[in-house]
Amino acid sequence: MRLNKVYHRLTLLSLTPSSPPPPPPPLTSSLSRFSSARTPGHLRIHHFKRFKSISTMTSRLPNLVPLNSTAAENVGGRSHGSVSSASTEDEEALAGKYQLPPPEIKDIVDAPPLPALSFSPQRDKILFLKRRSLPPLAELARPEEKLAGMRIDGKFNTRSRMSFYTGISIHKLMPDGVLGPEREIHGYPDGAKINFVSWSLDGRHLAFSIRGDDEDNSSSKLRVWVANVETGKAQPLFQSPNVYLNAIFDNYVWVDNTSLLVCAIPSSRGDPPKKPLVPSGPKIQTNEQKDVIQVRTFQDLLKDEYDEDLFDYYATSQLVLASLDGTTKEIGHPAVYTSLDPSPDHKYLLVSSIHRPYSFIVPCGRFPKKVEVWTTDGKFVREVCDLPLAEDIPIAFSSVRKGMRSINWRADKPSTLYWAETQDGGDAKVEVSPRDIIYMQPAEPLEGEQPEILHKLDLRYGGISWCDDSLALVYESWYKTRRTRTWVISPGSKDVSPRILFDRSSEDVYSDPGSPMLRRTPDGSYVIAKIKKENDEGTYVLLNGSGATSEGNVPFLDLFDINAGSKERIWESDKERYYETVVALMSDYEEGDLLLNQLKLLISKESKTENTQYSIHKWPEKKVCQITNFPHPYPQLASLQKEMIKYQRKDGVQLTATLYLPPGYDPSKDGPLPCLVWSYPGEFKSKDAAGQVRGSPNEFAGIGPTSALLWLARRFAILSGPTIPIIGEGDEEANDRYVEQLVASAEAAVEEVIRRGVAHPSKIAVGGHSYGAFMTANLLAHAPHLFCCGIARSGAYNRTLTPFGFQNEDRTLWEAMTTYVEMSPFMSANKIKKPILLIHGEEDNNSGTLTMQSDRFFNALKGHGALSRLVILPFESHGYAARESIMHVLWETDRWLQKHCVTNSSGESAELEACKDEVGKGITDSDNQAVVGSGGGGPEVADFEHEGFYSLPRSLL
Repeated sequence: MRLNKVYHRLTLLSLTPSSPPPPPPPLTSSLSRFSSARTPGHLRIHHFKRFKSISTMTSRLPNLVPLNSTAAENVGGRSHGSVSSASTEDEEALAGKYQLPPPEIKDIVDAPPLPALSFSPQRDKILFLKRRSLPPLAELARPEEKLAGMRIDGKFNTRSRMSFYTGISIHKLMPDGVLGPEREIHGYPDGAKINFVSWSLDGRHLAFSIRGDDEDNSSSKLRVWVANVETGKAQPLFQSPNVYLNAIFDNYVWVDNTSLLVCAIPSSRGDPPKKPLVPSGPKIQTNEQKDVIQVRTFQDLLKDEYDEDLFDYYATSQLVLASLDGTTKEIGHPAVYTSLDPSPDHKYLLVSSIHRPYSFIVPCGRFPKKVEVWTTDGKFVREVCDLPLAEDIPIAFSSVRKGMRSINWRADKPSTLYWAETQDGGDAKVEVSPRDIIYMQPAEPLEGEQPEILHKLDLRYGGISWCDDSLALVYESWYKTRRTRTWVISPGSKDVSPRILFDRSSEDVYSDPGSPMLRRTPDGSYVIAKIKKENDEGTYVLLNGSGATSEGNVPFLDLFDINAGSKERIWESDKERYYETVVALMSDYEEGDLLLNQLKLLISKESKTENTQYSIHKWPEKKVCQITNFPHPYPQLASLQKEMIKYQRKDGVQLTATLYLPPGYDPSKDGPLPCLVWSYPGEFKSKDAAGQVRGSPNEFAGIGPTSALLWLARRFAILSGPTIPIIGEGDEEANDRYVEQLVASAEAAVEEVIRRGVAHPSKIAVGGHSYGAFMTANLLAHAPHLFCCGIARSGAYNRTLTPFGFQNEDRTLWEAMTTYVEMSPFMSANKIKKPILLIHGEEDNNSGTLTMQSDRFFNALKGHGALSRLVILPFESHGYAARESIMHVLWETDRWLQKHCVTNSSGESAELEACKDEVGKGITDSDNQAVVGSGGGGPEVADFEHEGFYSLPRSLL
């Protein structure tokens, strides 16, 4: 788990087939390149702004125009109309067209991305996988099918919005650690989009998929190619041009050094099913059996029989065994195959598939699931299990599916299966001992041979790290108590009793001993690396830890005696200036135990101002050889100032945050700055754990395309990630005191930046994404004295719309009605008086954060006269991807901050201050409606500056 996280953070790839992380093609002024294939839509912008205490003739207000009484709409006796601004900026802001942020922000976002890296199995070669920048909106505008919790691009027969690589180059890693000359993989069509890059087991070949941009279906679907690593020459795996990859679920896997098993689109497949113009009957769901079925707000589910047929059409694959010599063989029957896993000895396949009956209330991961064992040439061996539809998994955390789960091959054995089975029916609220049992069984058990019980657990099973018959580590945990335990077992010795190695709280990062480092075996599996010391018969493993301390993370590598429990620190990050982490073992390609004095590690190194580079460290002299020299991604911010700060909440909880200041800023000379606070709350069971420091003051300031740190280029102070712990100790539920603890944490953060003299008290804005947007709205409702404005992106604001739990809340609305209501900023919309910018993707597929949440919240704000603005981004999901969208989000955010945070000094907008200066005292009615003019029919009333619905029709895109 930790290794995967490290790889993700460092953009290093694991050695399994993978797609690139979405990382920026230029924003063109032409609209012709946008697709018109989707349903017409718009860049929707709603703007609502209330003026208080303004009364005079409209001719004295240069930014307002008289209302046309004949065009005003009377609703319930009140006049409503729109008031236009004469300024060019406001015209652009309300025009519904994509905009660009200031150059100092745009240039950072447009910087070319660094390549991703992948090491060969023998650790003697490195792939540099080249990436493009942000995709154009045209790619997101492609037609997609929303089926069973997935989004499918029917033209490519893949998951939609899939990123890709633009090129592959290979470097040899020389014995002295220096990179050899670059060799480009070549032979595939120019402009091809590359995905699913994977090494063969012996490292002599690369497999990958390519697709083109042509409109005809043949060239746009994915084809599998294979490249010779020594020559760089690539060619199609299949001689026939009509064999295409089905990448909806698993796509292909190396069976041995020269053969791949490919999920192909069935050759007999015709055109997609057509939706009936007239339905055969109503859509009916029933619960006449009175089953208790509680599910969260999943999205993109199947809706009817047509959706079921369409899902089968795209997801069904024919397995094809293909050799590098060009021979092919279809194995098995067409089915919805979800995973293919060869046994370590490459004699068997563990084949998983899903089948009907499907569900309209849960995604495909809960559909009926069949797991079978085949031989690698396609002969059926046996059925391991056929699990029924799982609509009834309880919403309580640590609840799981009934029956066999986590079925895998033992990494240290040729062909032995293991799995877990729940003893509590999968319901975390049921008290039972044991709660989970782990079983083992050969791929082909003898007749009558029953599964062997490996271990019994009282918490929830969390996985196994295998080593050999004498050593394996078993993990279990329980969310409610945050308890986590690690067991040492001897899988091949029944007379050796299991024992607990670590028993701790998962929240207590200071006590984290680290995770065992794994080594790659010649057959491609990963096992715990055993380390040998000279003249020492002890059993040692390497524990790779984050090294959390009260001064920040100091990663380490410990040589741990698994029997004695003693440890020796053999490596530690430079804590004074740098942040270093152990990424991978580089000396694990030879069989047998690893010798400590021959250890070779890949280590990353970065600082506050120096981006990540990689180096090889060799024992025993610990010689260091740097292998990368990536340029700084945004040199204009290379000298930014970063500090990890600590402060205290009024209830005594220790809090931390990372304070960023612009290059060259000196508070004693330059005075306080406008400040943007960007955060995301977290739940804890312990005050002590909540107060622990996470992260390092020396980590490089990575700036993503929508990062708050971009505003360092606009001379903002940025308080990034101030901890906002929501604590529920003992039997107390954390969310029962959510608002109280949220406000207390924010107060402490604001007081600290003011005390330091880096933030102007009336120029502090707050923002967040998803649950951070929920936080932002709540803070503007319950702590308006702290912030001048807010930016809330893709949030959920009404918790009654997520009645069966949200985030880390597993009580239902009916079990915790008061908590749901009090936590919902929608219910406090009448309290929000400070400007709030709402941004949401029109196609948000995240559980709970439906686009409707922002629509309804904006309507509630507008209904109470709140100064607010809603921007809906066409085609965007929970996170924003297209360059046009991201640039516009940055423009909207910068405009909001400049207008409501930078320009004024009183906490109110500069525009409102100017109007107040112009008109004097003003007269308001009891509803705070501003009288801006008079006529024969009585006064005209405007309770907003401008409200509009502006669209850029997709038919023009």
